[in-house]
Amino acid sequence: MSIISVVGARPNFMKMAPIIYAIKDNDLTNHLVHTGQHYDKNMSKVFFEELSLPEPDKYLGVGSGTHASQTAKILIEFEKECLKRKPSLVIVAGDVNSTLACALAAVKLNIPVAHVEAGLRSFDNTMPEEINRILTDRISDLLFTSEGSGSKNLLNEGVSKEKIHFVGNCMIDSVSKFIPLAREMAPWSKYGLSGNDYCLITLHRPANVDSRKNIEKIVTMLNRMSEKIHIIFPIHPRTQNSLKNCSISLSDNIRLLDPLPYIEFLGLMSNAKLVVTDSGGIQEETTYLGVQCITVRENTERPITVELGTNHLTGTVANNILRVFNDIVEGRCKRGEIPSKWDGNSGKRIANVINDFL
Repeated sequence: MSIISVVGARPNFMKMAPIIYAIKDNDLTNHLVHTGQHYDKNMSKVFFEELSLPEPDKYLGVGSGTHASQTAKILIEFEKECLKRKPSLVIVAGDVNSTLACALAAVKLNIPVAHVEAGLRSFDNTMPEEINRILTDRISDLLFTSEGSGSKNLLNEGVSKEKIHFVGNCMIDSVSKFIPLAREMAPWSKYGLSGNDYCLITLHRPANVDSRKNIEKIVTMLNRMSEKIHIIFPIHPRTQNSLKNCSISLSDNIRLLDPLPYIEFLGLMSNAKLVVTDSGGIQEETTYLGVQCITVRENTERPITVELGTNHLTGTVANNILRVFNDIVEGRCKRGEIPSKWDGNSGKRIANVINDFL
């Protein structure tokens, strides 16, 4: 029996790698398909190299585009791959357009679908990712949840409990595997930093960076933060484009970097005083690492990181963000705990469920 595992965007690689390793250990035949949703070297190829992932069996090369055009291209191209391979199962992860498109192509061919990171809900339907999550969960046969809220949400939506498997967090499998190497590299030293004396920034969501008004608010806020701490800002291409139209200059205490390889970024994150982000996965990684995290969003689909971890959900109002920032810099912050089953073994649990299913 064969499986197709799908990757497409940067977050998928770290989630899928532990599953691919575990499937190989269980002697299942796996074909890896890369949709090409992220195609820049720093957003894609470098992850194959660092995570020791095999070269994709098929690269669809869909590239960028609107949500509709990108999803449609993936649907068309992935259907061809399913017809060729005739897999017994398709595995998708997360909430990007590749996730929904490949799940939809598979289910229309009566191929079972497994969704990794199922059940997460922000309850904000203005987010494209939320739509992708809900629809993918609705058509999947195996639903692998990373935290208790995911399982609860699925049950509340009427999903049969037999389909739901609480396996823990695959992203944390990758973090736990590579964190010793990341810290050994000491990437902060090449920027003249000693550790715990800088703030790491990642911001890329359209709601935060696409409009000139919003990007100028963010730059003003970052400049105020930089008065108290060094800032390292690996910048997403979307954010970089928006900054070109910004009339406010960044402080000299803010260092802009190109998107970083996974292990270097992980090292920087592990030794930061705090992280400011609008990403989903980074909320989880910082919780596992015990690093304070400010999430510049009105909601989160990962509530365990706020309830149990080190994540602070501040919204997007600058004064609220700066208040929490000042508390963290001055040492007034929660310690946090590591959630259940975030232990580096989620990939193995998933592989075992798949083995029984097939």
